[in-house]
Amino acid sequence: MKRLLIFSVAIAGLLSLSFVPSGKRILKDVLPEPQTTQNVIILIIDGPRMTETFSDPSGQFIPHLKNDLKPQGVLFTNFKNNGVTTTNSGHAAITTGTYQRIKNDGTELPKYPSIFQYYLKESKKSKDKAWIVASKGKLNVLSNAQKKGWANCFMPSDYCGPQGNGADYAGDITTWVKVMDVLNNEQPNLMLINLLEVDTQAHGGSWEKYLQAIRNTDDYAFKLWNYLQTNEHYMGNTTLIITNDHGRHLDGRRTGYKEHGDGCAGCRDIYMLALGPDFYQDKVITEEYEQLDISVLVADLLKFDMPTSKGRKIEGLFRKE
Repeated sequence: MKRLLIFSVAIAGLLSLSFVPSGKRILKDVLPEPQTTQNVIILIIDGPRMTETFSDPSGQFIPHLKNDLKPQGVLFTNFKNNGVTTTNSGHAAITTGTYQRIKNDGTELPKYPSIFQYYLKESKKSKDKAWIVASKGKLNVLSNAQKKGWANCFMPSDYCGPQGNGADYAGDITTWVKVMDVLNNEQPNLMLINLLEVDTQAHGGSWEKYLQAIRNTDDYAFKLWNYLQTNEHYMGNTTLIITNDHGRHLDGRRTGYKEHGDGCAGCRDIYMLALGPDFYQDKVITEEYEQLDISVLVADLLKFDMPTSKGRKIEGLFRKE
């Protein structure tokens, strides 16, 4: 009788094993846990050089990013814009997962559909659950696509420029007020924020104003993360991705920091800082990744397919891999 009991327990133990399609046997308690992220916010700080951000060991112009946020997330120090290093093309690379040369004045839509369109189509959620809020009015083109079957379909909500009319530029203070309004009242699951101050001050040719703009956007990034950690809707289930659309010419090349737009290292080298409940903390990844890969990451986190993206999966980011 005792032998029969032992045999029965052994059989029960074997039956508790789960099987994957390959036929390999895996214990249930070592299966990956489900991801926690339910919301993704992408903050694009427009146009700083790495020499004034994470390539500067002192981090003097980005104290919050370096000292407060980096220890809570994963920093990518070899992150690239390998496409056209202008505002609209850089943003479109992030949202569509493809490099496209599109007009930089807001008169040309990206060819391929975006993370917003794929997400809204698959989730069947209303457009207020996906938002673009940008200081630059011309970035309202990110809400649409030229591709047949996607043009004027599954478009997110957007507010770009001071009146949300897609025509003008707004100061980042005005944009920040709108960001808070959308987060508090619409509670989107997917959102892109553009802050222009760094880029516009650099184009204006004032070195001190350019540096101060970097400090200001550093403050906004810190405030945003703190908000997400304390807001009842977003706390504990939200990923924040902080990155850039392009860099700037290095000193000694053309006009230096005042301009951008070619294939030089200063224009291509950017950073990405990823913070969220599913990621490692205080980790630096030096392997090269690029803007296209953000679309794949967002699709992974929010569980939708994005077949037109040319990006690749980022390795070493998820704690549960």
